[in-house]
Amino acid sequence: MTPVPLAAYLTLSEVAGPGARLLLARRAARGKEDPARLGERMGRPSAARPDGALVWLHGASVGEGLAAAALAARMGAACEDLSFLLTTGTRASAALLAERLPPRTRHQFAPLDVAPWARRFLDWWRPALSARIDSELWPATLVAAAARGPLALVNARVSARSARRWALAPRSAAALLDRFALIQTQDAATAERLARLGADTARLSVGGALKAAAPPPEADPAALDALRRAVGARPVWLAASTHPGEEAAALDAHARAASALPGLLTIIAPRHPERGPEIVALTAARGLSGTRRSAGDPPGGDVHVADTLGEMGLWYRLARFAFLGGSLAPRGGHNPYEPSALGVALAHGGAVANFAAAYAALEGAAWRVADGAGIAEALRAALKPDGALTEEGARRAAAGRAALAPDEGPAERASAALLALIGAP
Repeated sequence: MTPVPLAAYLTLSEVAGPGARLLLARRAARGKEDPARLGERMGRPSAARPDGALVWLHGASVGEGLAAAALAARMGAACEDLSFLLTTGTRASAALLAERLPPRTRHQFAPLDVAPWARRFLDWWRPALSARIDSELWPATLVAAAARGPLALVNARVSARSARRWALAPRSAAALLDRFALIQTQDAATAERLARLGADTARLSVGGALKAAAPPPEADPAALDALRRAVGARPVWLAASTHPGEEAAALDAHARAASALPGLLTIIAPRHPERGPEIVALTAARGLSGTRRSAGDPPGGDVHVADTLGEMGLWYRLARFAFLGGSLAPRGGHNPYEPSALGVALAHGGAVANFAAAYAALEGAAWRVADGAGIAEALRAALKPDGALTEEGARRAAAGRAALAPDEGPAERASAALLALIGAP
């Protein structure tokens, strides 16, 4: 018998269509949804289904979507008869994946968790296997997918806070987890939390973080060369994937460090590029000059706002020191593997639960900071006036690169386990 909270949710999801359409319209008006592809969010396909067996991989946003694409490439290389459907839920992820899809792979936006929409989506695509990357668990979609074939959860990550929320409805949590034929977690702590929530330990294992095997983001050589010419000999640092409040800390750091690093250029790459005008206004309010990448401006003045998609590889190669956002704001931190692989010296705040194991490995390599003053202190310690790394900055960058060296194991384990679920070689 379905537990009462889960049954209530599933019943409401049957009639949630009108409200969900209103939500989509509002999000589209704010630029959060692609108006031309809203049908996909309602389970209406915009692409043909390929013949043969198809694997559906879902990742919530950019990082998970790229991990799903890499997993599809690995599985596809091992089994050339498979095709793949990748779904995500953000415009940023769709824009990036449009240029990075592996062979025999299509991208669609995931339907919202409205039961009729989920069924329409699944009836069209008919996946032989459905797999979730990370831990975005929507009950109506999971129940519908599990009814049609094996369902897997890989790269799973559940924080202590999320586990406490799930524990408020323990029987519902256990009923959902029981739908998974396979669960691979990023770390032992997540495996323990899921086991306490009712996951079958026979189907539960620690697989590791898929992002540990991902290559660093690419950069167009001509664009990078143009940026380097525009910057010249100025010292440059990057505030990467920032959230509201963190740009103010970055500007404070700039003001505090500028006297020690004449000509200092601060690059701010917000997690959500649409916030570019807001950050330029904040920069001006601080009495600093700013330029915007999306406006076609070359880096100049005090601050350059990198409000574009798919160019983080440029900024990580241009700057030798970076503060990783989402770690002062309570967002759980963002991917440290990419800048570490490129030899960037790093600083971060204390809110890093999303990548707890990776940031723990960076202990002693990255600077842990609490505010703009802390970023400024790390910045002065990491950079010379000519923009090169200091001895300490170089030591920390090398230590970080070694601590987060690429690890193919998690991707190999996930690929093999998923292929085994459908009897593929």
